[in-house]
Amino acid sequence: MLLESLRQQVLDANREIARRGLAPHTFGNASGISRQGIDGTGRQPLVVIKPSGVDYATLTPADLVVTDIDGRIVEGHLRPSSDLDTHTLLYREFPQIGGVVHTHSEFATSWAQACRSIPCFGTTHADYFHGSVPVTEPLTAEEVSTGYVRNTGAVIVSRFRSEGLDPIAVPGVLVAGHAPFAWGKTPAEAVEHADVLEYIARLAFRTVALNESVCPIPIYVSEHHYQRKHGPKATYGQQ
Repeated sequence: MLLESLRQQVLDANREIARRGLAPHTFGNASGISRQGIDGTGRQPLVVIKPSGVDYATLTPADLVVTDIDGRIVEGHLRPSSDLDTHTLLYREFPQIGGVVHTHSEFATSWAQACRSIPCFGTTHADYFHGSVPVTEPLTAEEVSTGYVRNTGAVIVSRFRSEGLDPIAVPGVLVAGHAPFAWGKTPAEAVEHADVLEYIARLAFRTVALNESVCPIPIYVSEHHYQRKHGPKATYGQQ
């Protein structure tokens, strides 16, 4: 069985999606990538992803599907997640990331359905996201008909390119009318970012409900919080 260690990481990430309540039923999925492939040369990066429609509770490492970075199945007896082409496109375009998570968590999905980015209203947000959580442009009729899943990834990448966003500093996005995607350097970190994204989406929803004219916190406050955790002179945590 190929990539046993990565399979276990991806299995754990998928189970964490369910355990944290980020995706009801089988709505979500997690994947991971081995950029060095199986021969250690990096000539054929391989992706491990959840199979489509399989309950989290019954998943085993052998159920996970291994594909190449273009989505061609290398090993697996089940059909891969229907979101595979989004995952593989993100891996191709964002070479810094090692894990991708897609959920339909309640509050983040609500912002996505409203086609609204999430402003940085407070320091909790600033600790994890360097600026607003962006929302994509809605897919056009042509984009849906010619490659819905691939073009979902394309509108994510387009938003990051057009705004000059760093996918490590902004580890998630809202797909307009759909739901969130999040990522990280590992599958476990991708789940953490998906969980944080849902939390700050819930806080932002309640913030706007309490004060519909609320403004984002001053940039000097949000920048201070982000840099103290992620900057070159970070002071958060232990060395």
